[in-house]
Amino acid sequence: MGYKKSDLPSKTCATCGLPFNWRKKWEKNWAHVKYCSKRCRSNKTDKADK
Repeated sequence: MGYKKSDLPSKTCATCGLPFNWRKKWEKNWAHVKYCSKRCRSNKTDKADK
């Protein structure tokens, strides 16, 4: 069963504010995903400082 990219759920990154789409590796914990990448997760305090 395949899905189109446009049909996948998306969220906004808590650090950079850019939208990102669901990925297979996040299937089990999508509700807890806040950051689009490891880089944004490691820089999560940057947005609060600005």
